[in-house]
Amino acid sequence: MAVSSGTLSSFLCIKTAPFSCESNPSSLRLAVSLPTKLRLVRAVSASSEPTTTTNKRVPRGIMKPRPVSPEMQDVVGLSEIPRTQALKRIWAYIKEHDLQDPQNKRDILCDEKLKKIFEGRERVGFLEIAKLIGPHFL
Repeated sequence: MAVSSGTLSSFLCIKTAPFSCESNPSSLRLAVSLPTKLRLVRAVSASSEPTTTTNKRVPRGIMKPRPVSPEMQDVVGLSEIPRTQALKRIWAYIKEHDLQDPQNKRDILCDEKLKKIFEGRERVGFLEIAKLIGPHFL
């Protein structure tokens, strides 16, 4: 078995037991014995550059903070925010002000702040929210 991790490779060598068929030649069985020798062999390759792991990723796409319109700032409270966080804050605003329709929880009953964001509509489906906030990201 070989395991490779960049500049270090490991091999595990096990000496296996032979098959035995002393008593009954028609049935083959594996002789049960623990391996007597286990040997770990490591091969190191020469590398001039040290391996560094930096997990600092620059946010891109919907995770990148973008400036938002003044109408959106009234609801989310920030001038620059990623789309994902804007959606979370809009949902928090909806829950805080109890704006979900009691009979159909998938519909949002818009107040004055949300009407500015959602094109002046009285009711918005929850799947439409992501589409309707798009124009508010500058």
